[in-house]
Amino acid sequence: MAGTWNLADLFEAVVDRVGPREAVVSGVQRLTYDQLDGRANRVAHVLARHGVGPGDRVGLSVRNGHEHLAALLGAYKLRAVPFNVNYRYTADEMAYLFADARPRVVLHGPDVGPAVDQAVAARHAAGDTLVALPGRGPSHEGLLAASSPVRPDVPGRSGGDRYLLYTGGTTGMPKGVEWRHEDIVFAALGAGSGAPILTPDGPAATSPAQMAARADDGRTRTLPASPLIHGTAQWVALATLLAGGTVLTLPSSTFVAGELWDLAQAERASLVVIVGDAFARPLADALAEHPGRWDLGDLVAVVSGGAVLSPAVRTQLAAQLPWVAVVDGYGTSETGGQGNAVSWPGQSPAAHTRFPLDDHTALLDEEGSPLVPGIHTGRIGRLARRGHIPLGYRNDPERTAATFPVIEGERWAVPGDLGRMEDDGTVTLLGRGASSINTGGEKVFPDEVEAALKAHPAVFDAAVVGVPDERWGERVVAVVAARQGAAPTFEELDAHCRERLAAFKVPRRVVPVAVVRRLPSGKTDHAWVRDVARRDALATPAP
Repeated sequence: MAGTWNLADLFEAVVDRVGPREAVVSGVQRLTYDQLDGRANRVAHVLARHGVGPGDRVGLSVRNGHEHLAALLGAYKLRAVPFNVNYRYTADEMAYLFADARPRVVLHGPDVGPAVDQAVAARHAAGDTLVALPGRGPSHEGLLAASSPVRPDVPGRSGGDRYLLYTGGTTGMPKGVEWRHEDIVFAALGAGSGAPILTPDGPAATSPAQMAARADDGRTRTLPASPLIHGTAQWVALATLLAGGTVLTLPSSTFVAGELWDLAQAERASLVVIVGDAFARPLADALAEHPGRWDLGDLVAVVSGGAVLSPAVRTQLAAQLPWVAVVDGYGTSETGGQGNAVSWPGQSPAAHTRFPLDDHTALLDEEGSPLVPGIHTGRIGRLARRGHIPLGYRNDPERTAATFPVIEGERWAVPGDLGRMEDDGTVTLLGRGASSINTGGEKVFPDEVEAALKAHPAVFDAAVVGVPDERWGERVVAVVAARQGAAPTFEELDAHCRERLAAFKVPRRVVPVAVVRRLPSGKTDHAWVRDVARRDALATPAP
């Protein structure tokens, strides 16, 4: 029995208890825990042959499936540090990420091979040595077939080994949030009260052996609709495996609501995990358009993480699934899971966005003092977590100090989300205090999009904001001033941006203006820009 809070040790302890049980359903392939463990061992040996050892980073740009999970676990077995690479990134964006993470190996799916190869070539030109390997497909299977299924002998695994998750957040280009294994297990994977989902049930585990023992009765069948390259889906998948459950993955790389419900019915899913209205509205619409088509009697909860559901969509989904809990899971890459707001049909809309505070979570005022229910009712503060929190941002001590301050001798994670204290001690979540745009669960930093627009020869100035969108939560809108005598079309700017940015960052609307208004300091007048963008949104249909 494993005796550490190490992710590889914990997984192997579960395998040793429930090896013949189904672990992953991935398209037509069904893997038991023993089989998933064998594939992870083979991945570990492939990585080791390419020089990967303790502390080395391994980039992972693979779509949802058993390959993604086996790669994560295989890297952990070596005490290596896998990290997420968004397969929607351009080659330049990947090159930036690789420059920051400095991986030894990048595993990728066949659909993103060209972008990865370009990014790797750019890093070779800069003096880095890294290898791109297929992480899915026939070539990947060939690599695994030539490797041993026996567990690698890696001494020294501990709860202090590193976990790395890249997040765009409000920090501009992606930032790597570095955790210890023990801290992420307690903050996000079910060992403590900070689990972002309703499973595994029961009190906090007091030992690794006790946590592994939960797998004996684990029967949760989890369907993550969002990509495993994002924290919510990755955490819920790992939490399910550590609890002895089954992870169900959609065979298609494109989200289609009907296909998700087909899989949920066929595989008797008990938990569906989504990201905000971009997933929830199509799912609710499909149920409304096809009443009685799906037998979802095994479904217990639909959980949204990474984007809070709007009240109307939450109510619509709950009405279609009256026996199911619709859950907003609140948390960030910098805090792990911080709480759940659970909705049931007929519940007051005000309760939907209220999150409970626990011993590890507080609402801090401007001086860093916790707000107190009853005394500070109605006050707005910054949501913060203490206890099991990250070590900080990779390669960014300045932002680490700002986001993880020490207050009265205790270290906190304060990523910037604002909340209002209610009289019952719950917190109404108000959103990120900075200017990031959350579109369909993807976070977009305006400065990056503005820089891309200003690189167009016909653009004199530009400002980018998010405007409300029924499906995506927010959509990216650019307010653009052209150079004298120029009149760039939307199509031209769209094509220009798509060469430089991932598709989700590209403006969905361009509003032409004579001048982008600025403050006397030279900074953009954001209030004016938002007003212009939202007035335009009201006057024109959503793209």
